[in-house]
Amino acid sequence: MQRALCGTSYADSSNGLHVGIIMDGNGRWANARGLARISGHKAGGEAVRRAVEAAPELGIRILTLYAFSSDNWQRPQTEVAALMKLFRKYLLAETEKCRERGVKLQVIGRRDRLNPALVNAIRAAEAHTSSGDHLDLRIAVDYSARDSIVRAAYLLQSAASFDRDAFALALSKANCQSGPAPEVDLLIRTGGEQRLSDFLLWECAYAEFVFTERMWPDFDAADLQSAVSEFHSRQRRFGGLPEAATR
Repeated sequence: MQRALCGTSYADSSNGLHVGIIMDGNGRWANARGLARISGHKAGGEAVRRAVEAAPELGIRILTLYAFSSDNWQRPQTEVAALMKLFRKYLLAETEKCRERGVKLQVIGRRDRLNPALVNAIRAAEAHTSSGDHLDLRIAVDYSARDSIVRAAYLLQSAASFDRDAFALALSKANCQSGPAPEVDLLIRTGGEQRLSDFLLWECAYAEFVFTERMWPDFDAADLQSAVSEFHSRQRRFGGLPEAATR
């Protein structure tokens, strides 16, 4: 059921935030400017670079970006092909820069439906940046949280019993990770929509959500800082009571 070869592990988020971003609005950004949709995706690549550069200084240890969902295969084939070509080009151009910045790159999701040349580029990028200890950058490609949960359940079907930790480990294997993913602290969605769209459903159980009207190509370091500041202004109780209410 899972044919893909998996990538490398990454550190936990005990010393920093795990932030997930649904990078929405590339196509609408391009349409508003009379440009082809692929121009919006190219501009979105620049926003990825800005976010990666700003993240460590904002206390972000893990950054997970939703680049291509499993449902995105339904888009016109010309757009899909252009996206995959752009993603491979990004990997080839940014891998060495990531290594120099101490960024560990990992791609999560299925790989058996990707072009072999892209899979090779993914493996090379993961191997070349495996020693990065400044930021763990995870890019979700051909990713579906619900499908991942189903695959994890399939992996555990012969287990006599299992707990959340065992399921999290199975989920990591389903997503081509060698270790369980840390829970998401902050989930950001750009582009004005307010839904998860099948992204990190298990990991976002207690995430704080920040939705912004800003289209992803316009998203910059100040926007990321604003979202992190909003996160820190909230009281996270994880089902418990505020400290004052227990006195």
